[in-house]
Amino acid sequence: MSAWRAAGLNYINFSNIAAKLLRQALKADLRAEADKRSGTHIKITKWQEGKPIKESTY
Repeated sequence: MSAWRAAGLNYINFSNIAAKLLRQALKADLRAEADKRSGTHIKITKWQEGKPIKESTY
């Protein structure tokens, strides 16, 4: 079993934590560039009986 799974994380949470730590470890000039790309946009659509019923954007 993976260590991240044993800790109660799913892969998305694990990879987000790892990416955050990596960006913090970068030198200042590279960190500024990495911070520009760190934003995420997620679109979630719930489906029922083959049709979308609700849409949320985070």
